Amino acid sequence: MKKSLFYIFTLSLILSISACGKFYKLEKSTNWEELYDAANSYYEKGEYNKAIILYDRVLPVIRGSERAELADFNYAYSHFRTKRYIEAAGYFNTFYQTYSRSPMAEEAMFMNAYSLYLDAPDFNLDQKSSRDAVNAIQIFINKFPESDSYERAMGMIDDLQRRFEEKAYQESMMYHRLTEGLFPGEFYKACIINFQNFAKNYPDSKHNEELSFRLVEVAYNYAERSVFDKKEDRLKDSARFAEQFKRKYPQSKYLGQVETYAIKTTKEYDNFIVMKKDYEERLAKLKAEQEANKAISPEGEAVRTIPITENNN
Repeated sequence: MKKSLFYIFTLSLILSISACGKFYKLEKSTNWEELYDAANSYYEKGEYNKAIILYDRVLPVIRGSERAELADFNYAYSHFRTKRYIEAAGYFNTFYQTYSRSPMAEEAMFMNAYSLYLDAPDFNLDQKSSRDAVNAIQIFINKFPESDSYERAMGMIDDLQRRFEEKAYQESMMYHRLTEGLFPGEFYKACIINFQNFAKNYPDSKHNEELSFRLVEVAYNYAERSVFDKKEDRLKDSARFAEQFKRKYPQSKYLGQVETYAIKTTKEYDNFIVMKKDYEERLAKLKAEQEANKAISPEGEAVRTIPITENNN
């Protein structure tokens, strides 16, 4: 038994060394036909790294020939199979641009989009490559609306849109958490803008009910802490958001809290109107006193004014 294992190991080692020696010779070869055939052979056997090395050697030589089309296609797929998705996307795109009438052109365009899709990160990371993937998928869908890959492409877009949605939701909630700090003013404003934009961009999102409630909550807190000149408008916004929520989500689990904010907003607004009226009355009285003082001379005498008449001559 031990001898059999020894012979198998030895044979495997000899074959491995032989294969390495063969590939080493191919790397040094200047026979492009031999390189071309060997690259295709390694590709068919699934040895994609070796195929890439040989295609790198042969492709500059056969560029423009009939053999280049298959080699370029396999070269792109070799990168895809080794999970070099960004490089694969570029090569598939180049293939489509170069061989737009090829029977493999449709597949190349789809694989360009699919490679970008696979490279797209989770929602909590930068989504630039995800947006690139959406653009590529959209181009494919527009170019090949009858493709067998159409439904698959639409599924990829839906998945990427969910990532954008989740990222937007997390960003909105981040601003909401920042309102709990010592200086929440600007974060209240950022919350209001983000919550409203989220509802516009993702009208069917499962997060809209929660964010609509948070909008009421934040708008009230923002109005309550506002300076006098801006308080009235912000209280009106708070009341409006509460009414919108009650109309849209009449069965919501947040309805009781929204009602509480609506009542507090009304009370706050009524108190503000009383304060505003008192302020305006005192301001008017002060202005009247100032005007009266202007009509008296420095010696305490009333200033005599001379009426101005028009000259009709």
